[in-house]
Amino acid sequence: MEHDKANEPKVWFITGSSRGFGRVWTEAALQRGDKVAATARNTDSIADFKEKYGDNALILPLDVTKPDQVQHAVKAAHEHFGKLDIVINNAGYSLVGTIEEARPEDIRALYETNVLGPVSVIREVLPIMRKQGYGHILGTSSNLGHFVIPLIGYYCSSKWAFEAIHESLAAEVKAFGIHVTIIEPGAYATEFGSQASLKFSDNQSQYDNLRASVWENIGQYEKGDPNATASAILTVVDTATPPLRLFLGSQNLDGIKQTYADRIKVWEAWQDVAVAAQG
Repeated sequence: MEHDKANEPKVWFITGSSRGFGRVWTEAALQRGDKVAATARNTDSIADFKEKYGDNALILPLDVTKPDQVQHAVKAAHEHFGKLDIVINNAGYSLVGTIEEARPEDIRALYETNVLGPVSVIREVLPIMRKQGYGHILGTSSNLGHFVIPLIGYYCSSKWAFEAIHESLAAEVKAFGIHVTIIEPGAYATEFGSQASLKFSDNQSQYDNLRASVWENIGQYEKGDPNATASAILTVVDTATPPLRLFLGSQNLDGIKQTYADRIKVWEAWQDVAVAAQG
């Protein structure tokens, strides 16, 4: 069943509403008169939404790594607003360190937030959306869901997993009238690069030259304005046929084309070996 009530305010559930894209998109939805269940680990950071938008904003504490909190937050949002039109899995952070340097406990913690947390949210909202016969799940990935940068390989790997999960999800829930969109931002001037959004491994000196080179390259990226992304998100959630993937920013497409061209070139060069392995 296609949900088509264009004039009816939409109800959003957004994780990681306290800063960066999550704050921008929460504000954009509320500004146009929609209703938002805004979540954050520290609700003090999002209390201003309630002060500014009143009953249209529901402020909920949520650490996505705690399934009981996810269950409670989704239930509270649904009971309060009576429906869930749009769910955005936005909470996440990056682990900085080479593959050798990163501690196993830090890798597990990264996956708990970036992969298993969103899965917990998805599992809780799907029964609601199935019963409604409609819904739109969006997940904040990255252009790094397609290629990697040294020093943040584990973060990139979490986004590769995130992409695969959401692409499979899209095929699984299509028959229920539920859409899935993977949001893939490039470099933006958000708080994502702040201490609150980064965790660092202990440095080993043999990687110091690489580290300096990578940070220098990252520092030269042209960073987009996060506030400019709001109109793109609103456009996607308002269309009847949203895309599975959406880049944000002007720098992504050319780089991705080159990445896949390089991969195809290598696969083709080794095709004889591959075919011989068929048996």
